[in-house]
Amino acid sequence: MTKKGKSRQGLIYRVFRTYMYYIHDCFLYRKIYRIDKGNVPAAGVPLLLISNHQNCLCDPLTFVFTLRDRKIYEFVRADVFRIHPLITKILQYLGLSPAFRLDYDGKDALWENRDMFKGSEAKLLRGETLLMYPEGKHQNKHWLGDFSLGYTKLAFETAELGHFEKDISILPCCNHYSAYKDMQHDLVIKFGKPISLKPYYELYQVKPRSVQRQLNELVREQLLGLMLHISDLENYQAIDFIRHTYGRKFAETNGFKADFLPDKMESDQLLVKKLQDAKDENNLALQPIFDDALAVEDALKQLNVRDDQFDKKPGWCSIAVSILALTALFPVWLFALWPNIIIYQLPSFVMRRIKDKQFHNSFLYTISGIATMPILYIFSFILAWIAVNWWVALIYALILPWLGLFAFYYWRLVIRTGQDIRFRRLINTEKGRRVNDLRENLNEQLSKLL
Repeated sequence: MTKKGKSRQGLIYRVFRTYMYYIHDCFLYRKIYRIDKGNVPAAGVPLLLISNHQNCLCDPLTFVFTLRDRKIYEFVRADVFRIHPLITKILQYLGLSPAFRLDYDGKDALWENRDMFKGSEAKLLRGETLLMYPEGKHQNKHWLGDFSLGYTKLAFETAELGHFEKDISILPCCNHYSAYKDMQHDLVIKFGKPISLKPYYELYQVKPRSVQRQLNELVREQLLGLMLHISDLENYQAIDFIRHTYGRKFAETNGFKADFLPDKMESDQLLVKKLQDAKDENNLALQPIFDDALAVEDALKQLNVRDDQFDKKPGWCSIAVSILALTALFPVWLFALWPNIIIYQLPSFVMRRIKDKQFHNSFLYTISGIATMPILYIFSFILAWIAVNWWVALIYALILPWLGLFAFYYWRLVIRTGQDIRFRRLINTEKGRRVNDLRENLNEQLSKLL
């Protein structure tokens, strides 16, 4: 630790992390809400962060950029380290280590975890911070998988390494994404209350496994209270659609702000709980509602329209304004395409070969932030310097990322305008009226039930 109690961080590491933080907070996400960060113990306190895992490499990097006063050591799935040697080095530099799993890496690979865990215990005892995901893999849904007790074993073995003289804290925390794929969505990071291991030291020395299970129940229970957990996986698709189509009305009715992600997350938690309670009370009454929700979702897909368009009902006047804006800004968009179109499209090209779609934003962020953005922006700076002069080139290089953001939102407006035109053409047709009737019937049933 330094004199100020902060973990030692080299200058190069801090500069690199600041750059990656800038890309992460300004470009990958539109808004990041860091809630109850004051619950995090002061830097220098041995801390084990336990989180849900839903978005591959984006999850651990989120905590790296949230707790910037400390260097976080994290365990991520080992196959990420086999993508490319350069990515492996960068991940290790950021404090990420491979965790080998029985189901994916085989029994022999598990032995490699032993030395890594021993080194991590020494770091934790020194007052460093570790981040672990007891689920062992990321989920592609808003739910919490089964926990392994490996993190409790590591925590108590760390205490034992220090002769049970130093307290170890476990802090449950969660992340919640408004969308998993693509950029400029919102993200919530929420911290629970730290759990001290010291009260368990005496009993651990007598019944270690029993204490580990007891502690795990406390951590899991707190984490379930922090996050959106849809336990009914059989009806997950229907429930997830309901929280999108009916969720806004439910949020506003219950005093939440539907456009404010922390509020919407709490509203969704309440909505899911009420649906689960209704199912427990009378399963037969709720199942037709789930069936109707899936029918509405399928009808929307067939028409190729968005659900929120039926609430907003975009008119021809607003469509005309969008078309005028797109026409006026078209030359600016063309200018902004170089080299940003390469930066945005290359990760999508790579993702065609990857089966797990939860990797999408991880590739978007790592490939763009580490490789294509610095290389292509520097190259563009040199070209502008040669063509004009160095100060014009410098200004051009500084605005290139923001031009890329403009190009992204321009193209998003193109897509939305096309969708709105399609909606206006379909809304008064027989198919459009049928979908609208299905939605209204579904919302009416949910309002009566909830």
